[in-house]
Amino acid sequence: MPREVRERQMLDAAVGAFARHGYQAASMDDIAEAAGVSKPLVYLYLKSKEELFTACVRREVGALIAAVREGTRERDIPADEQLWNGLRAFFAHTAARPDGVTVLYRARTQGEPFAREVAAMRVEVVSIVTLLLGQAAKDAGCDGELAEREVSGLAHALVGAAESLAEWSNARTDDAPSAKETAATLMNFCWAGLENLMKGHRWMPAPRVH
Repeated sequence: MPREVRERQMLDAAVGAFARHGYQAASMDDIAEAAGVSKPLVYLYLKSKEELFTACVRREVGALIAAVREGTRERDIPADEQLWNGLRAFFAHTAARPDGVTVLYRARTQGEPFAREVAAMRVEVVSIVTLLLGQAAKDAGCDGELAEREVSGLAHALVGAAESLAEWSNARTDDAPSAKETAATLMNFCWAGLENLMKGHRWMPAPRVH
């Protein structure tokens, strides 16, 4: 069997094990058995448990970024449609690979060097969303330092909300929403507020009467 096929089998088995049991509790024996190989072969290919987990994280990071980039590749459409396509691609990917989502969540909480891999992914996804929101703000005539700062903050908030929604959706055992429904939930939540913001209708707390 070609090395790349064998290694993919190992990573598939490892992602499932790490998702179910976490990094510390996952057994290399169980991973080897699930992959249909010997434990020494796993160590021959991937050296250590840490390198195996890192390889899993990097694979899931690369696949998620590729899905988002593919979803937002169409540039000659309005920014809201680009964002909608990107969100649908994101949630379709996370629904199709729930174990991968869990592994990325575990990597964030496992400490270095794993958290650094996920942080780099988040920076890249935030940059994609920032470009889309920035274009939307520019199209609406909301240029300026304030708009740039708000766009950056909104992009971080939107990506965080998408990650949280993906975990929530994948955790549901009954009546789980489709990727399209989850994307619509977030789109309705964020775009209504963005639309008001771009029109200059900013929320302000009501003045207190003393």
